Amino acid sequence: MTTDPGASATSTRGHWVVIPAYQEVRTIRDVASRALQHVENVIVVDDGSTDGTAEALDALPLVLLRNSTNCGKASSLRRGLEHALSAGARAVVTLDGDGQHAPEDIPKLLTKCASYPDHLIIGARRRDQRRALLRRYLANCVADFWISWAAGYPLEDSQSGFRIYPASLLNNVKVKSGKARSFVFESEILIEATRLGYRSLSVPIEALQRPGMRPSHFRPVLDIARITRMVAWKLIARGMYPLGLYRSLFGRTEACQMAAPVLRK
Repeated sequence: MTTDPGASATSTRGHWVVIPAYQEVRTIRDVASRALQHVENVIVVDDGSTDGTAEALDALPLVLLRNSTNCGKASSLRRGLEHALSAGARAVVTLDGDGQHAPEDIPKLLTKCASYPDHLIIGARRRDQRRALLRRYLANCVADFWISWAAGYPLEDSQSGFRIYPASLLNNVKVKSGKARSFVFESEILIEATRLGYRSLSVPIEALQRPGMRPSHFRPVLDIARITRMVAWKLIARGMYPLGLYRSLFGRTEACQMAAPVLRK
């Protein structure tokens, strides 16, 4: 990855926040400003927006990376994550720029991260709130089933982009990015993290619906089809991993996580 010539970070330690953003002029300044109240180091990756997203961040003390064209969420996330790692981040918080995640929930995830620094922390949206959008909820349930099977333990809200990644995981995991993999990337990293010895823990968060939020870029049919295809190939490569299916259906999430070996860098 290459960063903007003017982008710099003064800290080489601690936690960083990465916010991918595409056409988020109505929400991005509010999201970034509130994130800065909890974490000093914030990166916004403007993914080729044409609506003034980047300009909306003027004068905020953050790192702004700009893609010249729309590269997709996966590529933007990777760019932001790599910038944070190059600045010495111990862990990276990711959240969406559309206002559906409350930056005020960052401390909840950081508290869990402090107790389990070698785990991937997921901000899991309440099920009753997720059910409000039935089509997306059903698509998310399908994704949860497949990803949990491939990971070998039950996962809650695998499609949430509100997460904390330990730096040791990011430095070791190999996951492809690209525009066609915008929502596959975040699913695949959960599976590959498990293969490296990491587990995920969930923290309940609120799913917000704010006035002026744009429609989600997530396309339930196409993106779930891409996720399912990715998972299917991984399962086929492991002989369909029947033990993983059993554990995902009948395992206890906490027990699986606490018993898991952890790879330390």
